[in-house]
Amino acid sequence: MSGVWGKNIKLSIFGESHGRAIGITIDGLEPGILLDIDAIKAEMDRRAPGRSPLASARKESDTFEILSGYFNDRTTGTPLCAMIRNTDEHSKDYSNLKTLMRPGHADYTGNIRYNGFNDYRGGGSFSGRITAPLVFAGAIAKQILASKGIVIGSHIISIEKIHESSFEDIHLTNEVLKKLSKDAFPVLKKEIGDKMQELILQVKKDLDSVGGIVETAILNLPAGIGSPFFDSVESHLSQLIFSIPATKGIEFGKGFDITELKGSQANDEFYIENDIIKTSSNNNGGILGGITSGMPLVFRTAIKPTASISRSQHTIDIKNRENSELIIKGRHDPCIVPRAIPVIEACAAIAILDLFLDIKTS
Repeated sequence: MSGVWGKNIKLSIFGESHGRAIGITIDGLEPGILLDIDAIKAEMDRRAPGRSPLASARKESDTFEILSGYFNDRTTGTPLCAMIRNTDEHSKDYSNLKTLMRPGHADYTGNIRYNGFNDYRGGGSFSGRITAPLVFAGAIAKQILASKGIVIGSHIISIEKIHESSFEDIHLTNEVLKKLSKDAFPVLKKEIGDKMQELILQVKKDLDSVGGIVETAILNLPAGIGSPFFDSVESHLSQLIFSIPATKGIEFGKGFDITELKGSQANDEFYIENDIIKTSSNNNGGILGGITSGMPLVFRTAIKPTASISRSQHTIDIKNRENSELIIKGRHDPCIVPRAIPVIEACAAIAILDLFLDIKTS
């Protein structure tokens, strides 16, 4: 497992879904950063299960313990390590999964990759549970970026085939993003959000699941962050976003739809207003040549339907090398999209902070 990421801010995650604890070590934080612990707890609560009929009934408070790198309310400049103990594991729910491979999960690929020695309980190291430490690190990154005036927020732009408006259709402000960050089911139009939630609850009754798309915006980024090619903003962000287990796609600005435009339509034309350089459109999502343009950075993340469903499915018994049937037991999200939002924002904050530090060290 590659549990280490980063250039200026280095992360190292550890733990399994049903192990004793999960956690993260963050290296590269400057000394003297005042941490708002309540703000970190609020971000952790956004991701935590057991708080809504739309989510898994597994009750984990995601209470964290900071073990090092923090003293008298501030970072010390040494690696900051935090641990989150697992407190509501039902490992017996997974006793039959040692040999039965769950469709849509990493049971089979993990078994092959680690020669059968992987912890299969609750997905082990592949579990979405491991995103909790990322949210912890992201909450710190968000605080640092906020001190620079940078705001990150998201909304659910679609659940299955139910869609709502994009950020490009509204006047996007700091206040809009901050309000969305406080909503348990963040949408721009409540009536469409209600329909999305009704669909999720119906799918839950049907013992099935649905996916969706999250649209994220980062405001007040200065122009000039990032580099071309391998250290582009898109490359950096995408690597972390694809570390979220349910992610199946990411697009920036118009994304794939930009292919339907002509160059005269797709190009974001420049103008100056009050000595500030802007573009009249934002089809490229605030990024040109892998570098921020100063316009809102906008991207969308595709989240697949939760793989764990309680319907009977065809699978294989990998030990006996035969076909089999499987009904997955346990407590699972009928839709992981709402709980994925703080993880997406955390990864975005970490990636942008890491790129920010390139400027300071260059």
